[in-house]
Amino acid sequence: MKRQEKTGQSAARVSGDEIDSFRAQHLDLATRDLMTEAGLTKVIVNDSESPLAWLARRKGRDGRAMIGPDQFIAGERLRADFTRGHMTPRITSSWSGIGRTRGSGGGGEMTDLIVASRQRVRLALDACGPEFSGLLLDVCCFLRGLEDIERERGWPSRSAKVVLQLALDR
Repeated sequence: MKRQEKTGQSAARVSGDEIDSFRAQHLDLATRDLMTEAGLTKVIVNDSESPLAWLARRKGRDGRAMIGPDQFIAGERLRADFTRGHMTPRITSSWSGIGRTRGSGGGGEMTDLIVASRQRVRLALDACGPEFSGLLLDVCCFLRGLEDIERERGWPSRSAKVVLQLALDR
């Protein structure tokens, strides 16, 4: 009993920096270099967030990565455009347009970046065709695991990986 109380007390005293180190124990964090307009910047990424990152790190029976570097980059580009294009469904109501007057900053305005990102997503999914576009959206954009997709669609075990490889090649 005393041990639980002590754990609870120490957990209550965790500050902002300590929360990040505590959270980092349970994540797969890595540092990456990212090229921005200002130059090269170091960023921290969670490699366990993306099923594609997991597949790129994992080796198959033949010793090669389950998806190649070009396939990984293609999937991450699709995900980045999907996110930049604000295509992620909302879970709650958006109150951002309430109380605004007409003019700049209205809810109906889209920047060129958003429009271009949406066009790239549409073109990529059109190029893949209807047989692969649903799988790409589920894995790359909605970050669903391959096992879930196989179970939901009634596919045999380990078949989603092969179909995903074909889709990313397109």
